[in-house]
Amino acid sequence: MTTTRKQYSPKFKAKVAVEAIRGERPLSQLASQYHVHPVQIGQWRKTATEQMPELFVDGRKQKRGGEEVEKDALYEEIGRLKVELDWLKKKVGLLD
Repeated sequence: MTTTRKQYSPKFKAKVAVEAIRGERPLSQLASQYHVHPVQIGQWRKTATEQMPELFVDGRKQKRGGEEVEKDALYEEIGRLKVELDWLKKKVGLLD
């Protein structure tokens, strides 16, 4: 008999993690309330606290990073095309 793993929505995980971060009730009580293992709640709490600083990063700085990645990809494409063009010029020169 196969069993399928229970999958929780990100919204549910966030709700439980926020309650765990608040610390108003122990993990065992939250676990019995939400029918989730206390270790799982601890992992969600740890993940939430680790990723929390990324939520407050200035969005304007993130866009610049994306533009730099795109710019690098375009320069890489230009380099490949130049090499291909040089090779074609050399090949045509041999045929004449």
